[in-house]
Amino acid sequence: MTIVLSTPTPDGMREAVAALREWQHDEAPMQLHPGDIGWNYRFGTAETAAVVRTWSRHGRIVAVGMLDTPTLVRMTVAPHAFGDEGLARRLVEDLSLPERGVLPEGAVSIEAPQGLLLHDLLTKEGWGVDEPWTPLFRDLAEAVEDPGVSIKAIGLEQAQDFADVLRSAFDTTRPTREYRHEMSAAPFYADARCLGAYDDQGSPAAVVTVWSAGKGKPGLVEPMGVHADHRGRGYGRAITVAGAAALREMGSSSVRVCTPSSNVGGVATYKAAGFAARQEVADRIRKV
Repeated sequence: MTIVLSTPTPDGMREAVAALREWQHDEAPMQLHPGDIGWNYRFGTAETAAVVRTWSRHGRIVAVGMLDTPTLVRMTVAPHAFGDEGLARRLVEDLSLPERGVLPEGAVSIEAPQGLLLHDLLTKEGWGVDEPWTPLFRDLAEAVEDPGVSIKAIGLEQAQDFADVLRSAFDTTRPTREYRHEMSAAPFYADARCLGAYDDQGSPAAVVTVWSAGKGKPGLVEPMGVHADHRGRGYGRAITVAGAAALREMGSSSVRVCTPSSNVGGVATYKAAGFAARQEVADRIRKV
């Protein structure tokens, strides 16, 4: 049974995202989510398609990966194929050999959900384990509490607020107002909401983007950030609670996020927003 590795065209992205939506469920481990690809659309449609890889068998997608950076691929497989040895061996080959067009030579990383046979094969091939991350989940069966601060939708008119908060939160110059514009033009932005928490003077204090995978499916928080001038005042908890409420209104059954375990403040913020931590996970790494 031949497995075909492909880089989808921009039009073909719909099939890849549809597969990811189908594979999401509340009991699934932390894994690549449609929202991860949606967030990547801030770089543009063609640019996003260029970093996605699909593995298909008999014309049906059985695995999807996305190059978060040139040396890090985030991926998952269809639920029925977690223990599929043929697929796992093919994935090891494609992820290990630079000529396959997924990862380059040298030090690289793979983010894959726990429970995949792939992990056992990577261990046999000498792949190591990177620093731990903490997955956090919140059930949305019950109504979400009031966040306690002013929450507003972040539309195109507030694109600069969005960029300013993210630049400050992550101490980077990369986020620009164009990020918000590109996201809104993406074919999957109907599944997202972008919200801001504002202080009493009307200044943006925190932002969050949340992504639905469909009714009855878990949603994703990606990204959430608090402006450096507003840290320690509860805005992180408030904007996360607001995001959870938005996902519940969209029909999501739960919400999830994953952050480095070393980000003690971030883990504490999500817990304060009603999220429960699950067993730590780690990327697989191949060192030079």
